[in-house]
Amino acid sequence: MNNLFCRFTHWYFSKDALSYWLVLLMDCLIVVGSSFFVHAMMTSATSTLANFGPLLLTFCAYLVFYLIGFRLRYTYSGVLRYSSFVDLMRLWTATVIAIVLIFIVRHTTKIDSYLVPLSWNELLAICVMSTLIMCFVRIMTKYFYDVYFIDASVQRVFIYGVKEGGVALAKSIQAQESKYEVTGFVSDVASDAHHLLMGVKIYANDEKLVSRMRQKNATVLMVSPLKSDAIRNNQQMADALAEAGIKILMYNQQEWDGKSDLRYTHLKEVDVEDLLPRNQIDVDLDAISNVLKGKSILITGAAGSIGSEIVRQVSEFGPSQLVLVDQAETPLHDIRLMMARKFPDIPAETVTASIHHKIHMEYLFDKYKPEYVFHAAAYKHVPMMEDNPGEAVMNNIDGTRIMADLSVKYGVKKFVMVSTDKAVNPTNVMGCSKRICEMYCQSLDKEIKDGKIEGCTEFVTTRFGNVLGSNGSVIPLFKEQLKAGGPLTVTHPDIIRYFMLIPEACKLVLQAGTMGHGGEIFVFDMGKPVRIADLAKRIILLSGATDVEIKYTGLRDGEKLYEELLNKEENTKPSSHPKIKLASVRELGYEEVCSQINRLIEITKDGYDDMSIVKQMKVLVPEFKSKHSKYEILDKEGESQA
Repeated sequence: MNNLFCRFTHWYFSKDALSYWLVLLMDCLIVVGSSFFVHAMMTSATSTLANFGPLLLTFCAYLVFYLIGFRLRYTYSGVLRYSSFVDLMRLWTATVIAIVLIFIVRHTTKIDSYLVPLSWNELLAICVMSTLIMCFVRIMTKYFYDVYFIDASVQRVFIYGVKEGGVALAKSIQAQESKYEVTGFVSDVASDAHHLLMGVKIYANDEKLVSRMRQKNATVLMVSPLKSDAIRNNQQMADALAEAGIKILMYNQQEWDGKSDLRYTHLKEVDVEDLLPRNQIDVDLDAISNVLKGKSILITGAAGSIGSEIVRQVSEFGPSQLVLVDQAETPLHDIRLMMARKFPDIPAETVTASIHHKIHMEYLFDKYKPEYVFHAAAYKHVPMMEDNPGEAVMNNIDGTRIMADLSVKYGVKKFVMVSTDKAVNPTNVMGCSKRICEMYCQSLDKEIKDGKIEGCTEFVTTRFGNVLGSNGSVIPLFKEQLKAGGPLTVTHPDIIRYFMLIPEACKLVLQAGTMGHGGEIFVFDMGKPVRIADLAKRIILLSGATDVEIKYTGLRDGEKLYEELLNKEENTKPSSHPKIKLASVRELGYEEVCSQINRLIEITKDGYDDMSIVKQMKVLVPEFKSKHSKYEILDKEGESQA
C-alpha cells in the first residue's frame, strides 16, 4: 500500500497537473462521501446502510447543484499543488451557490417527494464538511509538494515591494509551475518588517538584507515595477546585491499601469542601464499630437540612435507622410522595414543621401513640402572629428546650414535641431561644430523675426548629453570588452557623464519642438551625473566575473572630465516643462555668422588643412579651447598674440 502511494505521488508531482476531469471527480466524491458521513452521524450507521440506494440517489441529485457552483467558479481549473487563497475562496463561494440553488429548488418544486428528506441542518453540515475537506486536500497537496518534491533547480527569491506589484508577482509565481519559490518580501517601511504577507515574512531593506537572503538561500531579487525607481536611486543596495552574486530581475517595460496582468515572466535580468538613476518623464502627448498629426515631416539622421527613435515616436501621432534621410544605407533599410511592418498606413520615403548635397536636399524639399523638420544628422564621435575636422565642417555645419536655408525657402513651419552638451565651452572639433550650428540657427531665426529675411520658419534647438544605448556609447563597448575577458577601458578615474534613455530624450525633443516659438535653446535636465569608472565596476559585478580589471587609458583627444549643459556666461529660465529649461545664450549677428561660416567652408574646400580649419572655428567660437589635442598649439598662439 505504501509502495502504491509513493508511486502515485511521484507520478502526480512529475506531471504538469491532474486533468480538470480528475479534479472535478475528486471533488464530487468528497461531496458524496461527506453526505454519507454526515447522515450517519445525524441518524445512525445502520439506518444509512439500510437506505444506501435511495440516499445515493438523493446525494447525487443534490450533487448537481454543487456541479453548477463548481462550473460557475471554475474550482477545478487550478493546479492543486499551486493552490492559493483565491482558489480556496472559489470553493467556498461555489458551495454557497449550491446551497442557495438547493434552497430555491426545494421551495419552488416538490423535489423532496422524490428523494430522501434531509433537514436543513444536515444540508448545511454536508456543505461545510465537504468544503473543509476539499480545502484540506488542496492545502496538504501544496504542502506535500513544497516540502518533499520541490525541484532542486527551483530558485528561492525575495520580492522587493509589498504593494500591488509585489503581490502580483508572488501570485504569478504561486499560480503556475515556476522555477522560483518566494521566501521573503522586502519593504522600505521599517514597521512592515516581521509581518507576514501571503504566508511569507517581510524583511526590512537595510544593511542586513543580503545576509538574510543568504540565510534563506535566496539567489534572486525580483523588483516590483513600483520599486524600479527606488532601486535605481539606491546604488548601494544594487551594488551589495551584485557583489553577493544575487540576480536582480526587473520589469521589461518602462511603465506598469497597476491594472494589466503582471507575471514573473515579464521580468528580465537587469543590465547596467536598468540601474542608472533616472526619473519618469511625462510629456503633453495631446499638444504634440495636435502639432504633428496629419503633417508632412522630414527627419535627418533617421537611421541613427536619436533619429530612429524620433521616427518611431513621430509615427505614433499619425503624420501624413515622412521623409527619412540618412547616408547610412543598411540601418536606413532597417528603418524602412520597421515602417512597413509597424506603420504601413504612413507613407514613408527613405532617402539615402548626405545632407550637404544641396541639389538632392532641395529636390526633397520641393517634392515633399515638409512642414516640420527634425534635424538629428551629425557626425558625433569626438576622436573621429578631431582627426577629420573638414568632415565636421562639411557635414555638421554646412549640412545644417543647407537644411536650415531650404526650410526657410520652402516654408517649413518649424525646424528642430538636436544639439549636444559638448557645444558648451567646447574642447573638441565636434562640440565646436555643433555650437556653430546653434549660432547659425539662432541668428537666422532672429533675422526672420526682424523682417530682414522673408520666411515663417521657427528654429528651435535642443541640447542634452549622452543617451543610453546609442551607437558607440560606452556601455556597449564595456559589454564587448567583458565578452572578450577584459580589461574594461576607462579614460580617467574621475570622468563623469550625464545619461538619459533614448526614448526619454526623444520625448523631450518633441515636447520642446511644440513648446518653442523660434530662437530658443532648450536644455534638458539630465539628472545626476554618473562616474564612468563606477559604470565599469557595476557591469563587472552584474556579470559575476571576478578576474576582470579596469584599465585607465588617459583622456582621448578633445575629451574633458565633465560635460556642461550651459556656458558660464549663459542663464537658464524655467519652461512649462519641469525637465526642460530655456537657455539665454550669447547672440551674434546673422551677417557676421554667415561671413565666418563662408570663410570656414572656403578654407575647408581649399585643401582640408586641419590646422587652418580649426583656427577659423576658434575665431567663430572664442570659448573653444582644445584639450588633449594637437590643436592646443593654436590656443597658445592666440594667447601670445593677445
